[in-house]
This record gives sequence, structure tokens and C-alpha cells, in this order.
Amino acid sequence: RFCHVDVPDELLQDLLPGPVTLVFKRSEELNKDLNPFTSLVGVRIPDHPFVRELARACSGPLALTSANISCQASTLTVSEFQDLWPQLSLVIDGGPIGDVQSPECRLGSTVVDLSVSGRFTILRPGCALTSTVEILQEKYGLIPESS
Repeated sequence: RFCHVDVPDELLQDLLPGPVTLVFKRSEELNKDLNPFTSLVGVRIPDHPFVRELARACSGPLALTSANISCQASTLTVSEFQDLWPQLSLVIDGGPIGDVQSPECRLGSTVVDLSVSGRFTILRPGCALTSTVEILQEKYGLIPESS
């Protein structure tokens, strides 16, 4: 209800939950203070039990950001962003959010703009690029655009 989804439900089920952020046109129902200078909004459903349970407990969408400084590798445990704690109101340790030994887990989610019908744009390659592109092109016939 917070965005206009113009793709088949099966496509959503193929990519979510998981390490993919899907970008759609925002709806009027979404708080205008969230990314007020764009008509788009990113939607992600992580495949992590703690985060999904937290989302279920909230009555609306959660506006989240990665716990790292922009352009740095993603953190996977709370201790890895300890230097940011003084700037935060709350830190919840729900356990590691990936294999701390895997460099791929530190790439962040693959971000895909699906706001144009029949097309997709990769905004950030992330950790699930190959499988995401295969699903979008081969299974659903979407056409890639350069970002």
C-alpha cells in the first residue's frame, strides 16, 4: 500500500524475502517525509527472522539504513559498527545478518528499479546481481536499462 507495484506477484515471490531491494513509485499513503525529494521508494523484505519479526510488530513501514558509512562494506554484526553507536538512539542485536566470512555478504542488497513497466534498472549491483538479473530477464522478460 506504500508503493505502486506493477509487476506480477510471482516476481515478488521469486525475489523476496532476500538480499534484493525493489524500487517502485511511491503511493500517496507513504509519509512524505521519507525521501521527500523523489517519487520512488525502495522496498526490502530481509530473509532474517529477527528483522522480519520486528517488521511484523510495527504497524507501518520501517525506514532503515545500513549500519555503515556510505560506500563502506556492509556490517554484519553490531560490534562492527560500534564507532557509530554514539550517534544512534537504539541498537538492537538480533545476531549476525550473514556469513561474516563471506565477502559477498558485505556487498549489500542488490537494488533494482522496477518503476517503469516492462523494464528494470540496476541501481546497485549488491550481492544478488546475477540471480536477480536472470530472474528479471529470463523468467519475466524485462528489459534492462542502464542506470
